Amino acid sequence: MIGLCLGLAGVVWAQLPVSSFTLAWNHTIEKIRWEEDYRVTAQGLLLAEARVRGNGAGMEIPDDARLENGSWHYHRHLPPLQPLNLGRTPEAGDYQLCFDGQCHAMSQWIGDPNTSQPSVQLWSCEQG
Repeated sequence: MIGLCLGLAGVVWAQLPVSSFTLAWNHTIEKIRWEEDYRVTAQGLLLAEARVRGNGAGMEIPDDARLENGSWHYHRHLPPLQPLNLGRTPEAGDYQLCFDGQCHAMSQWIGDPNTSQPSVQLWSCEQG
């Protein structure tokens, strides 16, 4: 079964047996929530849809976005991401991984963000 791996440079820190998930975080300056929905495939992580609750510095809403329930919904056409690279520092706060109707801080699986390890990667991987 294909699932989600979290780690860095191919070293697995945690594995999650999910076929899809939402990556969520708050913009560090504007404090506005972003969400991106991904499907986990053998080729990598496929971005299905993204949502943001507003705009601001570095947060331009695409022209084809639609406003729905207070969030701008849009699609970005990207090839499968393998891996997805994320910056992760204490100043920025933690990401959330949402699946099965619940959101969890990424720290639940890989510890709190820290300055000695300021990034993490997500990729699709075989679950053992």
